[in-house]
Amino acid sequence: MRRERSQQRGPSKPDCSHGEQPQGALFLVGVPIGHPDDITIRALSILRRVDIVATEDPLSTQVLFHHHNLHPTLTSYGPTKIQDKVEILIKRLQQGASVALLSDCGSPVISDPGSLLVTAAQRNNIPVFSLPGPSAVTAAVAASGFPAEAFHFYGDLPTNAGSLKRRLMDILRHAEPTILFCSTKCCSAILCAITKVAPRREVALACDLTLEQETTFRGTARYVAERLKEIRPPQQITMIVAGENARGRKAGPRSKTSRSPRV
Repeated sequence: MRRERSQQRGPSKPDCSHGEQPQGALFLVGVPIGHPDDITIRALSILRRVDIVATEDPLSTQVLFHHHNLHPTLTSYGPTKIQDKVEILIKRLQQGASVALLSDCGSPVISDPGSLLVTAAQRNNIPVFSLPGPSAVTAAVAASGFPAEAFHFYGDLPTNAGSLKRRLMDILRHAEPTILFCSTKCCSAILCAITKVAPRREVALACDLTLEQETTFRGTARYVAERLKEIRPPQQITMIVAGENARGRKAGPRSKTSRSPRV
């Protein structure tokens, strides 16, 4: 398949020699989900060139930038007054500034409010370029071993007990696997609920993906909950709940804990 040149290098700034109003571009830059070296060469090139980096978590972004010796202008994008920040960034883009939007980890817009800025840019005919990068979703699905010809993604589940139970019942009806982001506390509550209503359903947990303490294990919800108690509380957990179709398959042996090699 022929690759477009824009995949190798971003667009240059428009020629304004005839007095036309300059226009910037918005870059959606995927960043590592843990290990700082999982960033792409193209992402590093863009981050060295843009005028502004709008990021969900400036502190974690500064750590990443320090690791790669990057020194762009940072501004926060969230968690409050998002609409005000969208308006400010759109004005800067209309004035010709180039802006990179980052999440705290992974790809912006996925389970964060980046879609508001993207929609505003599209509404104002500002070019938007998406730079793919590491994804906890695809990394966790691969590590789970569940068939992934299709899957559902729910991001963070509601914390209200009633809403959580209703959402969980929907998830357990899916024929395909479902991917969730969850804290250690929320993860334990979900595993407890699955144990009660679907005790034979398999679940996989991918904890602290790409980091030195990375751990993945799979089994029934009860088994996985016990294993979770045996490890240091993870910073990040991605849960994969097997689809309803998996119930008819012969379950394999419970997997041993796997840890990432020290690199």
